[in-house]
Amino acid sequence: MLYRIVIVPIRELSESGKLSGLLLLLATIISLLISNSAWGNAYLHFWENPLGWAPLEKTLAHWVDDGLMVIFFFAVGLEIKREVLYGELTDVRQALLPTLAAVGGVAVPAGIYLLFNVGTAAGHGWAVPTATDIAFSLGILSLLGDKVPFGLRVFLTALAIIDDLIAVLIIALFYTAELHTTYLLIAGGLFGVLILLNRLKVSWLPLYFLLGLALWFFVLKSGVHATIAGVLLALTIPTDAIEKLEAALHKPISYLILPIFALANTAIVVSAESVQELLSPLGLGIGLGLLLGKPLGIFGVTWLSVKAGVASLPERVTWVKMLGLGFTAGIGFTMAIFIANLSFTDPGRIDLAKIAVIVGSLVAALLGLLVLHLAHQAEESAAAKLAAAAEAAP
Repeated sequence: MLYRIVIVPIRELSESGKLSGLLLLLATIISLLISNSAWGNAYLHFWENPLGWAPLEKTLAHWVDDGLMVIFFFAVGLEIKREVLYGELTDVRQALLPTLAAVGGVAVPAGIYLLFNVGTAAGHGWAVPTATDIAFSLGILSLLGDKVPFGLRVFLTALAIIDDLIAVLIIALFYTAELHTTYLLIAGGLFGVLILLNRLKVSWLPLYFLLGLALWFFVLKSGVHATIAGVLLALTIPTDAIEKLEAALHKPISYLILPIFALANTAIVVSAESVQELLSPLGLGIGLGLLLGKPLGIFGVTWLSVKAGVASLPERVTWVKMLGLGFTAGIGFTMAIFIANLSFTDPGRIDLAKIAVIVGSLVAALLGLLVLHLAHQAEESAAAKLAAAAEAAP
């Protein structure tokens, strides 16, 4: 009885890809509820407890962002490499449309944010609304089942991977602290050794991971964000090991690392004042960047590309469905919250940015579901009318 009532539904959710998104949502809700309860202060202080020893003493929250999330970025790097080598990004012409759409989906949200915040102390947060959460976005599409054409799923997957690549580049280029040349040179040397191992077809993965750990340390100490080490290591992993590693990392990342990240990074005290602050330039820049900037950027660039004859829409994908996908891509969550942590030092700004990300992502998800559902209903209605007309014809 327990197996049928509990285990089977959980397994089905896991196989459909919905469970990871639901766990992230559940972790966020739990964290927000505890933060705003009688245990709130203890919970907030828990994440600020120091752990480790010099030169690696950090708070628990920092260990999550600078340690656990390196594994997440390692998986992102593996996915980027796989898609470029033999996935959706192998064919340049096939990859062109999602690449252009991803660029539009980064540029327009950044522009909307700067429209509200350029020249202010919050201007540094322009990259927060540019990110797409691939797990949440694909999870939303999976809720609609076969109502979403396969071509739209493939397009969103390719777009989100390119979006992740852009986010990695943004973090490396614009969210780097003061550089320490010695550490940076050592990190560069280690990366060179890893590339050489790959070129020599060395396949013993423990050696890559040992050097990768050293790479993480020196990247961390260099001033470049530590998560970049995860991506660099992934790019040197032997090709024949990529799929095996991705399969091994999927469950720990989806069901442990990302929920812990959500718990640590949504420990936010929500007050009437903070809700009102959503209408401040910072709140509007992030919220509207995700909610309007993403669909405008993705849909607009896609429309221009198709009309210019540069590319064509995927099979069975209509313009209305492309608009629905644009809203779905406005779910920033994981990466957006991560960039918010890098963008600001003031705790109030960080919390406001996170609340804006959560609200903007939630509304974008609901609008994406609604538009895609209505598009499918319209198609079914049109098909039914055509069938009825065919039957009525002599």
